[in-house]
Amino acid sequence: MTDHSPPPEYAQAAVSLRGLSKFYSGKPAANNVWLDVPAGSYYGLVGPNGAGKTTTLSMATGLLRPDSGTAHVLGHDVWADPVGAKRRLGILPDGVRLFERLTGAQLITYAGLLRGMPPDVVDARCTDLLRALGLKEAAGKLVADYSAGMTKKVALASALVHAPRVLVLDEPFEAVDPVSAKNIRQILDGFVGSGGTVILSSHVMDLVERTCDHVAIVIDGTIQAAGTVDDVRAGGTLEDRFVAMAGGRSDNGEGLQWLRTSSD
Repeated sequence: MTDHSPPPEYAQAAVSLRGLSKFYSGKPAANNVWLDVPAGSYYGLVGPNGAGKTTTLSMATGLLRPDSGTAHVLGHDVWADPVGAKRRLGILPDGVRLFERLTGAQLITYAGLLRGMPPDVVDARCTDLLRALGLKEAAGKLVADYSAGMTKKVALASALVHAPRVLVLDEPFEAVDPVSAKNIRQILDGFVGSGGTVILSSHVMDLVERTCDHVAIVIDGTIQAAGTVDDVRAGGTLEDRFVAMAGGRSDNGEGLQWLRTSSD
């Protein structure tokens, strides 16, 4: 019988990535990524569009097979023990496609039943999640008729219904209105406060700086810096540290004098 017990070196980490790489047409989307996400942390993965954040998170959660390297979730190998790893994961992929002809309540219920949960437990948790996420009045509406913010919230509810220990959220606040964003942040704060781990990707530095306690900067498929937010920003702002690493700052509009207003 295969032993799927957690290796001791991964015991203290919620997610451990070792040498994860993925290439497309010979070009690296993620290149030898090593990262440890402490259990109980609120971890931000930041980088420009196309930096490799989604590829890295997809490999870390079993949605995309790496060309090389390993990923462990609370000590369980994502590829050698996918059931053990995914039982502990709640995932909100970027651009997630939902079953839009289901109602919000049906979608959450389906997610719970798919996990093998007892129907009565699913019903109770569905009711709790709809209320907590401000979707109670929309429970009977088709997901196809939901706004962007409502869609994010019902997808989050589907990721939470089985009470995971690690949440991986790819751009969870993109296209979300401020009220919905605050509602989601409160839920996530409570989740981390109770011992859960949240990993979120974003290219909005201010959001990550205000929300997360740990951060990793991803540029060109590699981890350029990782640690607590204070350590990574090194006395400045996270945005300044990121821009210094990423380079490519513009010339502040030099040559666009014609675009500026005049007194004429």
